[in-house]
Amino acid sequence: MTSRRKFLKSTAAGLIAGALPVSVVKLAFGSEARDISFAYISDSHIQQVKGSKFVRNWDRGLMKAVAEANLLDPNPDFVIFGGDLAQLGNKPELDHGAEILSALNVKPRMVMGEHDYYLDLGDYWSHLFGEKYYSFDVKGVHFVVLNSILTYDEWTFDRWESGERRMNEMAGLDNPNGSPFMVGEKQREWLANDLEKVSHDTPIVVFSHSPIQKIYKGWNFWTEDAEEVQALLAVFNKVNVMYGHVHQIQYNQIGNIAFNSVMATAWPWPYPNSYAQAKSHLPVMTVEMNRADPFNERDATGWQLVDVHSGRVDVNFNLYGNQNRTVSFNKEKNQPEDIKYSTHSKKPAQKHY
Repeated sequence: MTSRRKFLKSTAAGLIAGALPVSVVKLAFGSEARDISFAYISDSHIQQVKGSKFVRNWDRGLMKAVAEANLLDPNPDFVIFGGDLAQLGNKPELDHGAEILSALNVKPRMVMGEHDYYLDLGDYWSHLFGEKYYSFDVKGVHFVVLNSILTYDEWTFDRWESGERRMNEMAGLDNPNGSPFMVGEKQREWLANDLEKVSHDTPIVVFSHSPIQKIYKGWNFWTEDAEEVQALLAVFNKVNVMYGHVHQIQYNQIGNIAFNSVMATAWPWPYPNSYAQAKSHLPVMTVEMNRADPFNERDATGWQLVDVHSGRVDVNFNLYGNQNRTVSFNKEKNQPEDIKYSTHSKKPAQKHY
């Protein structure tokens, strides 16, 4: 515990001083030999304007996150990039994003986002970064990276006259021409085979881009086969799913599976009124963020300091222009909880089923 607290204290101090968008994750098992730390950066949405010119706000957000990750002490065991490196998935955007990430002291492990995929179905992304889904083990923890942004074959292969049209349709927010995300049968079979070799006592950490929940279909904060994936994870004692895509704070508990989102380095999504009223199992939301100020490149984006101890997650959010929040796992209630929000909010905390 001493080493864990020392790590968190030193890392938090460094990140607060830098005030840059990066997540730090700590898995602590009471001994230096088994402690694991990793940095989590997500949703940079690098967008080409023309030639070598890119939208400044968004590539600068990624550059700052990389710089902050390189200042971590001790160095992380690995870095995760959580998807949507590019905005429209073209070669200049992905090349520029890959060049920025190449400055990391630790080679990143990549998660694919829909903005990386739907122009050419991930061909160039795979050329740069490799497999779209995979697993790995670090010091007794089993990590799984899922490609959760697939959809129905008819939508993907038959409906659009070009990859550019398909990409533009999927990139639109609140777009009736979009299609719900999914992991898909082939990948679920792979996941079942992968997990079959893992002891049920082994901590499982899953990285996905979409939430592996059904949160709000209107904004595609939704994974069509979420229940099937959750069923494969349900046999394990402690599971954490960490995801990007939503550009806002979310946390939830479904059975033994804890869910935590990570912030974006590009811009925040606000909470529409219809979102709060949606008839779905919404996770509790904490800081209601305004749309980003186009004249303030870091407005309402943020980073997280995440401590995964004994298989459970505590998340400290440092948000620009918004009140900082801490989401900690409440052992008595067996779910993540923002104590300040739950205590002082006029609205009761939502129940999870």
